[in-house]
Amino acid sequence: MSSLVLVPGGAGFLGSHLCERLLARGHTVLALDDLSTGHRRHVGHLSANPRFRLLVHDLTRPLPRATRCAARVYNLACPASPAYYQQDPVQTTLTSVLGIWHLLELCQSSGARLLQASTSEVYGDPQVHPQTEDYVGHVNPIGPRACYDEGKRCAETLAFAYRWQRNVEIRVARLFNSYGPRLRPGDGRVVSNFIVQALRGEPLTVYGDGQQTRSFCYVDDTVEGLLKLMDGPIEGPVNLGNPVEHTILELAEAVLRLTGSRSELHRHPLPPDDPRKRRPDISLAQRQLGWAPRVSLEDGLVATIEWFRRELDLPAVGGLARKAA
Repeated sequence: MSSLVLVPGGAGFLGSHLCERLLARGHTVLALDDLSTGHRRHVGHLSANPRFRLLVHDLTRPLPRATRCAARVYNLACPASPAYYQQDPVQTTLTSVLGIWHLLELCQSSGARLLQASTSEVYGDPQVHPQTEDYVGHVNPIGPRACYDEGKRCAETLAFAYRWQRNVEIRVARLFNSYGPRLRPGDGRVVSNFIVQALRGEPLTVYGDGQQTRSFCYVDDTVEGLLKLMDGPIEGPVNLGNPVEHTILELAEAVLRLTGSRSELHRHPLPPDDPRKRRPDISLAQRQLGWAPRVSLEDGLVATIEWFRRELDLPAVGGLARKAA
């Protein structure tokens, strides 16, 4: 018999891929999403499956009755890109804090296990490199990114408070930059920005000198990490990300080469509190979960570029066409 799995944020980028994997495992999946950054079309191909249901719901409000039978909860609800979460910082903060509170109350009453999708942003602009789970972070609590950074930090605090005081089963994943099909054009993430700009022949927007680094994990690898953590022996927090570090300029060069685009680079000032370095230490995930990313940046970019090309209804261009052939 399949078990009910609740996925807040299930119509989003990561959430929709997670719902697919859960259904493939034989689970019944109830996705909750307020569709502020998610979209029905992300899960439209799942609608014919009798074990899948999408409910439009704002997680800051009390949970619908249909959630009460959930055995597992993957909380992915919250805008993850600055372009979206900074539009409504009050709602962003409340989604993280009130949202997980509602879910933890549900888990306390039902005995369900909750996985909280936290973020590498809890480390802020780190003074330790690479970042290990015992690093407490360097975060500005009142800066423009604070609604997301501190909201996620407080969500971790609540999760562990319910674990220690009320014996709720939890798992906490700290996700580093994920990318892949179903990123939304214009969402402000560097991978989607560069790909869309390159395919349209527009200048690529590079902030600062482009020497700031990120670690890019393909969506399939991220989802596999979430599944392993939920079923695994440790509560976390656990870093899930790709430990291969790239500068923003290296990413731009890869996107230009794979799309065959002749777009130029346009430089803009670095946004406030933007991290200069970002790379996870994933030794805990490797040791305890047997997890490590498998998809290379180039292979992941090829798949993502092709998805954006179809999404934007643009013709294939030189670099991508040669790679695909």
